[in-house]
Amino acid sequence: MDFFFKPSGIALIGASANPQKGGFAILNNLKTGFDGGIYPVNPRYEEIDGVPCYPSVADVPDPVDLAIVFVPGHRVAEVIRACADRGIRGVMIESGGFSEAGPDGAARQETLDAVAEETGIRLWGPNCMGLVDAKRRYVFSFVSPVIWEEGLLSGEVSMVVQSGMLSGAFLIDVMTHGGMGISKVCSIGNKCDVDECDLLEYLIDDPDTGVIGLYLEGIADGPRFLALCRRSPKPVVMLKGGKSDRGARAAMSHTASMAGDAAVLGGALAQVGVVEADDFKEMMDICRTLAAFPDAAPGNPGRMAVLTYTGGAGIVSADRLDEAGIPLADLSAETIDRLKTVFPDWMPVSNPVDLWPAVERHGAEKTFNAAVAAVCADPGVDGVFVHVFTGGFALNPDIPGMVKTARDAGKPIFCWLLGRRDDARRLQIEAQELGMPVYREIGRAVECIAAVFRRKMDGVDLVDGVDRVDAGAMPESAAAELTGEGALDEHRSKKILSLCGIPTVDEAPAATVHDALAAAERFGYPVVMKGLLPGEVHKSEGGLVRLGVGDPAAVEAAFADLTARMEGRGTVLTQRRIAGDLELILGLVRDPQFGPCVMCGFGGVLAEAVGDAQFAVAPLSVREALALIGRLKAQKLLDGFRGAPPVDRDALARILVRLGDLGTAFPQIREVDINPVIIQGGRPVAVDAAVILSP
Repeated sequence: MDFFFKPSGIALIGASANPQKGGFAILNNLKTGFDGGIYPVNPRYEEIDGVPCYPSVADVPDPVDLAIVFVPGHRVAEVIRACADRGIRGVMIESGGFSEAGPDGAARQETLDAVAEETGIRLWGPNCMGLVDAKRRYVFSFVSPVIWEEGLLSGEVSMVVQSGMLSGAFLIDVMTHGGMGISKVCSIGNKCDVDECDLLEYLIDDPDTGVIGLYLEGIADGPRFLALCRRSPKPVVMLKGGKSDRGARAAMSHTASMAGDAAVLGGALAQVGVVEADDFKEMMDICRTLAAFPDAAPGNPGRMAVLTYTGGAGIVSADRLDEAGIPLADLSAETIDRLKTVFPDWMPVSNPVDLWPAVERHGAEKTFNAAVAAVCADPGVDGVFVHVFTGGFALNPDIPGMVKTARDAGKPIFCWLLGRRDDARRLQIEAQELGMPVYREIGRAVECIAAVFRRKMDGVDLVDGVDRVDAGAMPESAAAELTGEGALDEHRSKKILSLCGIPTVDEAPAATVHDALAAAERFGYPVVMKGLLPGEVHKSEGGLVRLGVGDPAAVEAAFADLTARMEGRGTVLTQRRIAGDLELILGLVRDPQFGPCVMCGFGGVLAEAVGDAQFAVAPLSVREALALIGRLKAQKLLDGFRGAPPVDRDALARILVRLGDLGTAFPQIREVDINPVIIQGGRPVAVDAAVILSP
């Protein structure tokens, strides 16, 4: 891929002398920053803006290993062939009119695919804005010259953006607002060949890149993408466009109905340590924050000291930090004593620390410096969130002094800023150039603080280098049960689960009423009785479930009623009654991007009321399964709510691992729905289940 990023010479096919044309803008950007050979190609000109122009790519001299193509879409395929014949290794196709432009454009893009496969040439695009490398000052794009007027601010963040114009908008916004420095921006457009995985792999090893941001509308190779993110030592932040649920997809099980694009993607990204963003500005802010603190100590929970000039903002900050799962630090007695040296005697010291009374006595510079020094020296403080106002109220603090103190202590420092417009912009640029990220909203600041520490808390594979485990072997007896298609009945489904090491409720099929009575006597009253129809998953809706069957007469009545309802087509199942403290849903779906994915969520009435479920891609380790469980929102229910025993998380995690192994081992399994899993005495037991096979 080096010929895309560090070419020795570039042929610009479609160069133009018209300043209003993209072919002129590309040439101008190349002349301004590129230090290799520049060879415009257009038979209409002998030279453009003082640069010799060539009639065809065959006439271009050496060295040349990259072509940028900006000609009408219908001409691109022939140009690519000419580039391949010339020995050019890569082409950036910045022309439009391909798969984004209807059937004719899609056909043209298929032709490009065929040419690439035939010749081996690598194609970047089409319908893209190419590459901007701020470190090298390479602009292989028709992006507006305004980026030169503002100055290419070099930084550690590299971005891969599927949308063409969006990448240019990112650059101009960043450059003109002084918000952050950029290493590279890669606009990949329609991805006919080079895709996000190719670029992600390159940027992971790129010494000029510290953080990778992605805006993608689709992922070309889900397993490869996750494997790359898993091994990346650099933070990866992703904004995914088009995350709405697959409303048209038929889903037989409850698990599948909960497995929308956003749910599965979110679980997969969390599993490999990717930070997910919900909008463009959030993605940029998280990227620049992670770039500012690449060495935040792993394993720290992110105990924050909040230093504010107003109690109200301190309260709001505490609320937002709590919502994000970031704790306020408990300040040590020594820290409180140090803070008291600048506070009036009547003012108690607590976290958040309201500095205004101290500012009135000593001024902003002394007070803020003393407070930052005190909390940074506290071993119970992992980071500092300081509130700053500029442009009035005698509140201008010493930004360089605060940043140096925090850096010397190894503590990340974050700033929420209000103030007069021009003063605030100057302070923001100064602070961020010194390495202190600045935010204009408390909520955004907290999102970014959480991203710094959450990556260390949840990304178990990032912390200890655990690789994805291989799927555990499945017994041949389980394979023998996986015959037919569609939904297997509950008893057969649970038999498969039991053979694979997943605990299930005691039960027995009953061909006669005497079989049902014998099972009930063995299990003890009351029992549960169900009617099992071939291919039927939702028994309750068909009136085929009887709970609390308490004596022999009730067993006889339930057997007769269920048999009549099934009209002789099904089987009656008698089960031991499980009285539990909590209901969960576990499941497996086969996602088109990522393959088999495991789900864990709350069941019963909570399934509809709360919708709290999390996914992970199989196969997974016990630690990954524990991390999945830890992402559920209602953790208090798992920890033993209102006197109930806590859920045995290790046992639950091992069920999820085996469920993932089952889906990985047997590709004919389309879905598994275990609903409910009842927690009895802290231990999970599968009470109902459906294994659904592909046609």
